[in-house]
Amino acid sequence: MGMSVTISGATEQDAEQILKLQFLCYQREAELYGDYSIEPLTQSLASLKAELASGTVLVARLGDEVVASVRGSVDADGTARIDKLIVHPRMQRHGLGGRLLQAIEAKLSEGGAVKSFQLFTGHRSEHNLQLYRRHGYEAVARRRIHERLTLVTLAKPVEAGAFVASA
Repeated sequence: MGMSVTISGATEQDAEQILKLQFLCYQREAELYGDYSIEPLTQSLASLKAELASGTVLVARLGDEVVASVRGSVDADGTARIDKLIVHPRMQRHGLGGRLLQAIEAKLSEGGAVKSFQLFTGHRSEHNLQLYRRHGYEAVARRRIHERLTLVTLAKPVEAGAFVASA
């Protein structure tokens, strides 16, 4: 019998595993856009630890191994910004990205202040765009970074009663 994947809050002890996973996962994006200087590939361990201390970071574990992660924060205007949703390549296409996306939405909504969710991805990242669309996100803006990359911002409103915690 195989192990099941569990999702929980990340701790500072997870930082190194998250950073290594991030580096692995963003290789495909760097290749797709011809840019290996993207922030997820150059982020320092200290910077990631600061994100762990200041925002909401979730991890998915298979045993002791971190196999997926996502980060988020809520702005003063009630916009929950979701960032760096990563899933180990061997774990992709099994619904883990969607589970993690739903988990971060629920976690960020706990305080009741969230009015909408927002995230972004590159225009050529078709698998990412499909995942986000399946979960109710719609493109709301496009920003050209350079000739090879346009960032697509996607958003969705918070649905009333969508994140009611079970007793």
